[in-house]
Amino acid sequence: MYRSPYILSLTLLLSLSLLFFLGPRLLRPVPPLPISPSDELDDLSLLRRASSPSSPSRLSSASRRPKIAFLFLTNTPLHFSPLWDRFFYGSPRHRRLFNVYVHADPFSNVTAPSDGVFAGRFIPAKRTARASPTLISATRRLLATAILDDPANTYFALLSQHCVPLHSLAYVYRSLFESPRFDLTDPDAARSHGVPLRFRSYIEIHSRSKSLWKRYTARGRYAMLPEVPFEQFRVGSQFFVLTRRHARAVVKDRKLWRKFRLPCYREDACYPEEHYFPTLLSMEDPGACTHYTLTRVNWTGTVNGHPHTYRPPEVSPDLIHRLRASNYSDSYLFARKFSPDCLEPLMSIADKVIFRD
Repeated sequence: MYRSPYILSLTLLLSLSLLFFLGPRLLRPVPPLPISPSDELDDLSLLRRASSPSSPSRLSSASRRPKIAFLFLTNTPLHFSPLWDRFFYGSPRHRRLFNVYVHADPFSNVTAPSDGVFAGRFIPAKRTARASPTLISATRRLLATAILDDPANTYFALLSQHCVPLHSLAYVYRSLFESPRFDLTDPDAARSHGVPLRFRSYIEIHSRSKSLWKRYTARGRYAMLPEVPFEQFRVGSQFFVLTRRHARAVVKDRKLWRKFRLPCYREDACYPEEHYFPTLLSMEDPGACTHYTLTRVNWTGTVNGHPHTYRPPEVSPDLIHRLRASNYSDSYLFARKFSPDCLEPLMSIADKVIFRD
């Protein structure tokens, strides 16, 4: 009479154990937002054109001065457009030394501005979602469009609608193209004579993280093999400043993309956009990457994987100066994450603080 409850408990325990070990093998993962075959083919056509031999790989010495391509990835209105307008138009000498491209989720409530720097700069876009490979696709779409649009685009800076500038455009341009000592980690800086000896990509690349194994196995223990062994799996911020050579490497890639586009079993550990770019460039050309980003973010008090969001009472000259401080370069150039209602206090200190270098 006492055996029945024990047998029932034992059966339940064994069933749960089998479900734990066999579940991932029997149950197919459900992606948060799948990429349709038509979208994949459409992107492939664009990526092939951008990575083809006929596409200029770099700016010739006899051509115009190099430019910065600013790539904005958004799924909400561009609340900080007045601040960015002042950033781009505030330096007359540099007005022709940049291009702007915007990828706005067509399923979100984003209206293209009719005037200002963002007017007419929206590219054909597709739906995006956090923690899905769609953010990788959108970034590759931006890179490919900028590569094809202007051979003078030499650096490619990826930003979001929550990013703000920490310096003037003139300072950003000088730092990337003219200052030989902006990058404090560059081993060639000491041998330079007034000009940078080479351009490096500013992308965060880390090989150590408490959650790295959990993220690596999010699609299954062996899903990334053989192309991406765990020893070569990397993590870093999705916001970067890439050289044209590395931008072309990203749009040219097919091998790693086939792995990172796979759906995850664990959505809580699936952040493809934070792994694909660092892993690819770490495998392709680690020596030409700085391994740090130029976009400052505050991970104190993170909530559900989101960084700290700055609110209007926090905006001050002191905050801007603190956000600029870097151990790897002369200064951070951008910062995130700011709430939309920070626009007014940011505009009030724009000329006297943010754009005064």
